[in-house]
Amino acid sequence: MATILFNEIVFGPIKSRRLGSSLGVNLLPRFGKWCSFDCIYCECGWNRDGKKDTTLPTKEEVYQALEGRLRQLAQEGTPVDTITFSGNGEPTMHPNFPDIIEFVLKLRDELYPLAKVSVLTNATRLGKEEVRAALMKIDNPILKIDSPLKWMVDAINIPNEAYSLEETIGNIKLFNHNFILQTMFLKGEEGGVQIDCTAAEHVEKWRELVRELAPREIMMYTIDRETPAKNLQKVTVEEMEEIARPLKEEGFNVQIRG
Repeated sequence: MATILFNEIVFGPIKSRRLGSSLGVNLLPRFGKWCSFDCIYCECGWNRDGKKDTTLPTKEEVYQALEGRLRQLAQEGTPVDTITFSGNGEPTMHPNFPDIIEFVLKLRDELYPLAKVSVLTNATRLGKEEVRAALMKIDNPILKIDSPLKWMVDAINIPNEAYSLEETIGNIKLFNHNFILQTMFLKGEEGGVQIDCTAAEHVEKWRELVRELAPREIMMYTIDRETPAKNLQKVTVEEMEEIARPLKEEGFNVQIRG
């Protein structure tokens, strides 16, 4: 499989289908993967295939790389809409994540005051107060829940440590609606399990979850690149529009990316 790993601490800016001109920050190993999930659709591949590099960048290395790149881009007049923490796994797993967020916010305010700071996270670390507090300081905490059904979370996300959907939902409620909910929609089969995010049970429970959490924005998206699991299919924009229709009619801000 042709996986995509980000071999630099700072990469881009790249054109993001969700975030515009996005300067990426990878807090994980440059030539490996480190994540608390092992999602069947992850562009970085399976966790088991990403173990050749387990070295995390130090916070000083992150500071140096990000400051140097932002100053260069500012001097060149290159636009940056968002500074986005994503990379080769789950960014909040870095032990110095809160300190790095503080540094990035100060640097953003100095060099790109109109840019947003975004973190794409699977929300598994929200039970840690310092991680949650750091995420509450940024512009766009983008929190993932791919399914409201435990069996489907297990099938799609394959948590590799203790994970409670109920606890995660409780932790997300602490954001008091000031977050973006991100959900992947797909169909297919993996490990003998049939998955269909357009099925009536999943759709209705997902809508109920959205109403319960009431995020300020919802990102619905589907497969865009090659996936480690081979028997997966995209969900169409039309299907996602139909799923979102009642929520939009209720006033929810739903963004759909095919």
